Amino acid sequence: MNADERPKLIDRYRDGHRVVKGAFAGIKEDELDLSASGEWTPRQIAHHLADSEMMSAIRIRRLLTEDEPVIHGYDEVAFARILTSDRPIEPSLEAMRWARETCAQLLERMTEEDWRRVGTHTESGPYSAEDWLTIYAAHAHDHAEQIKRVRGKS
Repeated sequence: MNADERPKLIDRYRDGHRVVKGAFAGIKEDELDLSASGEWTPRQIAHHLADSEMMSAIRIRRLLTEDEPVIHGYDEVAFARILTSDRPIEPSLEAMRWARETCAQLLERMTEEDWRRVGTHTESGPYSAEDWLTIYAAHAHDHAEQIKRVRGKS
């Protein structure tokens, strides 16, 4: 990744919350627990996004502050299955929003040296700040598309 690509990915990352909120716009309570072709329900997606963003916020901070950090994976399927139930989605969407905003502020201030920092992900091996950005710039957009599919709006 070159330095010219990063601002576009940071913008896409920051825009993720807006895209997800748009996918949820006007959702009815009975739509929250629908599934399309075995995909997660919109409720599970909302809570997954909060969980994932909180994990990702710690990951980027560890990459920036620790030498060769170990970035731990987690069982996102278990989180979605066990931690969602009938909880309202708004707190999770807000957690996602603010985790993203605080991370975007960090990303915009990173130096070239910061971008070269690398840790080790327990599931995928070498893991850099650029890897982090590539993954999370797409993450919310991908899940927004899932929500739209479930709602028949894609």
